[in-house]
Amino acid sequence: MTEKEEVSHSVATFGAGCFWCVEAVFEQLEGVHDVESGYMGGDVDDPSYREVCSGTTGHAEVTRIRFDPEVIRFETLLEWFWRSHDPTTLNRQGADTGTQYRSAIFYHDEAQKAAAIASKAGAQADFAEPIVTEITAASTYYPAESYHQNYYRQNASAPYCQMVIRPKLRKLNLE
Repeated sequence: MTEKEEVSHSVATFGAGCFWCVEAVFEQLEGVHDVESGYMGGDVDDPSYREVCSGTTGHAEVTRIRFDPEVIRFETLLEWFWRSHDPTTLNRQGADTGTQYRSAIFYHDEAQKAAAIASKAGAQADFAEPIVTEITAASTYYPAESYHQNYYRQNASAPYCQMVIRPKLRKLNLE
């Protein structure tokens, strides 16, 4: 990748439950260059999946999304964020429970922060319960282990993918 190509991409970081599910949604959007699963928001350096799942690190499972803002705007990514999970459940998405599954927008600059706050206020009309999504400054991002990357594409026949991810993609008209 050339330096010019790198400069044209922006970064968004979202926590919306299991990162396998979030990755499977965002990697299908035009203008998204790359989606990587990882961890953010905690106080343990370079955590492992096992440590994050223990609920003691403070980290959330997140996806780091590199996108071309000339093709897809951050505000459009936020619309997909709200549609792709239930932001009214605290520390839970479906059967996945714990602080690592919290709904979170980790903003990378003041423009993203303002857009996230406005988007959250606008999205509230679509939900009967209050949105509990945290909006906080991005901190150090730690990539998840390699076996978590591109999980749905590489494991589409796995039970979790069949029972959780595929129905989500169908509901969102992405499959």
